[in-house]
Amino acid sequence: MKRRHFIKLSSAATAIALTPFELQAAMKSFMPYTSCPDISNRKLVLINLAGANDGLNTIIPLNQYDIYSNLRPTIKVPISGINKYITLDRTLPDNQQIGLNPALTGLKSLYDKSWLRIMQSVGYPSQNKSHFKSTDLYLTGNDGNSLLNGTDTGWMGRFMELYYPDLVVENYPLAVEIGSNKTSLGFHAEEAHGLSLNITGQDPAGYYSVLSGLGGMPPLNIPDSDYGNQLEYITNIDAVSNTYAESISKAFNSGNNDVSYPDTDLSNQLKTVARLISGDLGSKVYMVRISGFDTHNEQVQGVGEAIGKHHSLLTDLSGSMEAFMNDLESQNLADDVVGLTFSEFGRKAKENGNLGTDHGEIAPMFVFGKPVAGGVSGTNPNLTEATSSNNYQIQTVQYDYRQTFATLLQNYLGADNAIIDATFFNHTLNDSFVNLKIEDILKSEFDTSKGCVANTNTPSIDNKNWLVYPNPIRDIVNISGINTPESLSFRIYNASGVLLMNKTETVIDGKVTLNLFSFSSGVFFFEILSGGSKEIHKVIKI
Repeated sequence: MKRRHFIKLSSAATAIALTPFELQAAMKSFMPYTSCPDISNRKLVLINLAGANDGLNTIIPLNQYDIYSNLRPTIKVPISGINKYITLDRTLPDNQQIGLNPALTGLKSLYDKSWLRIMQSVGYPSQNKSHFKSTDLYLTGNDGNSLLNGTDTGWMGRFMELYYPDLVVENYPLAVEIGSNKTSLGFHAEEAHGLSLNITGQDPAGYYSVLSGLGGMPPLNIPDSDYGNQLEYITNIDAVSNTYAESISKAFNSGNNDVSYPDTDLSNQLKTVARLISGDLGSKVYMVRISGFDTHNEQVQGVGEAIGKHHSLLTDLSGSMEAFMNDLESQNLADDVVGLTFSEFGRKAKENGNLGTDHGEIAPMFVFGKPVAGGVSGTNPNLTEATSSNNYQIQTVQYDYRQTFATLLQNYLGADNAIIDATFFNHTLNDSFVNLKIEDILKSEFDTSKGCVANTNTPSIDNKNWLVYPNPIRDIVNISGINTPESLSFRIYNASGVLLMNKTETVIDGKVTLNLFSFSSGVFFFEILSGGSKEIHKVIKI
């Protein structure tokens, strides 16, 4: 990779240095406007279960306990005894009857408050079982069939850059990461690659003091060279890091924790998140991490026991989540936070002979928070799928991981259809995730789709009628829609809002095909005019 290109793509590149105000203005002009309840303080908290969590020993399918026992004779969660599973909810139908791992007492408490929804069999088409590759797919918004949503940017970065353009140059980061020394690819945006701040290993109370004491005066003259580019880049990093760090320290010092947390690393991460939210930090997304879920051996400490490595991890997760939510509720902050867990893949249905499990495909996802509609989405995975012919894998995906995220981005945070499609698109089904949302995740009083009214003074931006594909493109791009007219008018703008093309083309075989070979690589906005309305589509040329 060339050094100039590396600088552009670096995870630490600053929003202030790399995001032109012209781009912000252009993106702002394309933003939807709605008349909704105040959602300005709403935030997402993501918990990464790194290493691939074993779903079958996390939530046990009670309607198939015999099959489960045969597949896992030595590591199964027992049906009786001191460490037997916890029955989740006896009112659920038979195919949703779940036993929680005995470590998950905190999650049971959240469920009983109707603050927890369990998503069954989450994954994506053509599951990749490499930790690194699958993690990248989850963070970039892709699946195992294509990388058309982009490989150098993350879905969180794309979303925040488009949905919060006026906040990109604020004095706080749009996202905060804790729990890993590496800045996540998920927060890389198209233009601004530094939308998150990683505070792993830092004392948030004195973070600004530490950073401000490290650097000296920036150089007065920066040469016009590769060296100069790198020097300017480092100078910009130092400036914005100090600005962000000051906001972090100020929020932490003015915030509070109202409850006691377990003494674990994950608890400390969530405790910090709660305190930053309490201190009114403006960040919209927080991501924390607990690792160790790659349990190839010693998942349990002995035959027929639930106690062991996996139980310890789930104890940490459950206790941390419960304390975090109780803290937010005690401070009257719980209405504005929804969290969820995700893991890069699941584990094989059959145990491996080493008191452990090997790489699998689907895994459950926990969506939690006061705005969440408690319950279970989907049915217990069908264990009869796991046979020797498919290496004992359960392969049926009931929910694409992006369906859950798309639902929260739109129905909780209020994003428009165009923003969702620019964040990620289902290229496998050639369909928008707007059409694949999960309607029962949120309580109705928190669901913006049940109470928002479009502002009639602004143009309609509705991606249900037209499709611009493929996206990203190389040279050829198609525009097709439902009930297409004989001709179609459209305009194409660059990322700075400059009009590049204004044409009316004949529709042939239900679509208009354009060759944009003369366009340079970058971000473009297609304004499609039809029937008195218009739609805005963001297209990336690579």
